[in-house]
Amino acid sequence: MHAAAVTAEGLGLEGPRGWAFRGIDIDAQPGSLIALEGPSGSGRTCLLLALTGRMRATEGHARVGRFRLPKQLAAVRRISGLGPVPGVTDLDPALTVAEHLHERALLERRFGGPLRGLLRPRAERRNETRLRVDTALTAAGLDMESLPKGRRTSVRDLERLEALRLSIALALIGRPRVLGVDDTDLKLSDAERAEAWDLLKSITENGTTVVAVCSEAPEGAVVVRTRAQETDSATEPERHGTDDDKETADALPEAGRA
Repeated sequence: MHAAAVTAEGLGLEGPRGWAFRGIDIDAQPGSLIALEGPSGSGRTCLLLALTGRMRATEGHARVGRFRLPKQLAAVRRISGLGPVPGVTDLDPALTVAEHLHERALLERRFGGPLRGLLRPRAERRNETRLRVDTALTAAGLDMESLPKGRRTSVRDLERLEALRLSIALALIGRPRVLGVDDTDLKLSDAERAEAWDLLKSITENGTTVVAVCSEAPEGAVVVRTRAQETDSATEPERHGTDDDKETADALPEAGRA
């Protein structure tokens, strides 16, 4: 696996409510851990989706590997994967861990490779799929035997850190060069937060650049700080809900258009 460099200059995205983020500069080498640090509602999720080709920046430019943003969104999507992003890659609480893995493996086998791969013997394809899944689980540090019901454990019964590991494993099945993770340190204890960052650092060491949204960046990360953008209170209608809810609401339609 070959990690991708990530660079940006003056990157910004203006949406219906004004600027989600603006003036973002990044210079990260392949295999970096890039921490998008900022308060809730400061455009962190939108920036994550823009850097992984799921949202179209409206100002400035960026490069992921050899692909330019915002011009080559589809190419960036092909080399990037998303771990947990609320409202975009949610796990289904009714499905088991095994069902999630099986579904993702089937999708990857059907759409993630060249069509000629479908012509190979079924046993060969099955073995490759099993290897991909096992490799992804190992990289994500998800021990199936430690789960309450092993592979038959429902997502609703997973602890927060276990769900994080599963989401990351699902993304890694596609062997991305860049992995995006939202809300990395949300609802984690200090010990769990340290585990999560150690996990992401190990993924970078294995050849994947990681872009992670957080409230506080770990030591050694390439830190990109976001801040809340001013809105026109005279024209902005009153809304209820958290800043995270608003940011995700803005991100969903834009991600669909990308």
